[in-house]
Amino acid sequence: MRKQFLFIFLALIVANTSQAQGKTTRIGYIDMEYILENVSDYKEAKSQLEQKAQKWKQEVEAKKLNINNLKESLKTEKALLTKELIEERETEIKFLEQEMMDYQQKQFGSDGNLMRQKAALAKPIQDQVFTAVQDIAEAKNYDFVFDKSSDLTMLFSNKRFDISDQVLRILNRTEKREQLTKKQLKEQEAKESIENAIDENPAMADRQKALDEKRAAREKLIQDRKLEQDAKRKEYEDRRKALQEEREAKKTGTVSGTAPATAAPAAATATDAAKTSSTAKTAAPATGATPTTEQPAMTKAEERQLLYEQRKKELEERRKKILEEREAAKKAKEAETQKANTTNN
Repeated sequence: MRKQFLFIFLALIVANTSQAQGKTTRIGYIDMEYILENVSDYKEAKSQLEQKAQKWKQEVEAKKLNINNLKESLKTEKALLTKELIEERETEIKFLEQEMMDYQQKQFGSDGNLMRQKAALAKPIQDQVFTAVQDIAEAKNYDFVFDKSSDLTMLFSNKRFDISDQVLRILNRTEKREQLTKKQLKEQEAKESIENAIDENPAMADRQKALDEKRAAREKLIQDRKLEQDAKRKEYEDRRKALQEEREAKKTGTVSGTAPATAAPAAATATDAAKTSSTAKTAAPATGATPTTEQPAMTKAEERQLLYEQRKKELEERRKKILEEREAAKKAKEAETQKANTTNN
């Protein structure tokens, strides 16, 4: 309660000071626990410390189990033991219990290894956080910056005054800068400039989000178009290969007139009449042999017709796709303009 009253008293002093000086007092806060949990080095070291603590717990449990076994054994054999042996075993049990409690206090006590190592683990990150907070406060003219996770109780905190993510970005930038090239460093600085502008003007966040969504949609559209073109190219290559194999087989006399299995249904429809005519001419051999169901290979004219129809279909699909993309871009631009006008009003 005393800390709460101190916080309220401090807030009143800040309000009176700002009124007396006729200026706006800028107050921000951070959440140290949130920052620590989102720093990769701290998370990795904390995981190793938790593994070590788990090992200590297992050792404590093993000591407890051993003591319980000794107690059960003494309880079972007590009627058969002399008074001296009973006292000796009870002394041994008490010694082991005290040893277990000392070990538990050593590892998990308020000043134990676990607490000391946690503090040592967080200390370097906390120093970096304090430096980052000072830089942000000086650059953006903050009068006070509090720690939400500290002992000083915050009765209310508006999210827009939380600068924890800004601190995290500074910490991550410091780590990334060591691994960036000059070009990447320049791009990173431009990105940081945009992020700082968004922090100063929250209204820009919605606009930036809309731009990011538009960029993602455009990249997805390009990716889909590329996949579609690759599929068409593969289909064309398979069809051309099948026609070439059929032509080679016809030259060697091993061809069966059946259309290639990989030919598209549209191609089969386009050459159906030509196949029927060719089959009628070769249905019965001059020697009077029994007619076969085999069909001859496509002629060059039929191949050209097939390729022409395929090309025509691809051009029509591409034209339709371009029209759809233009319409979608037009609608997106209109929506962005309307949203910008709404924001300005």
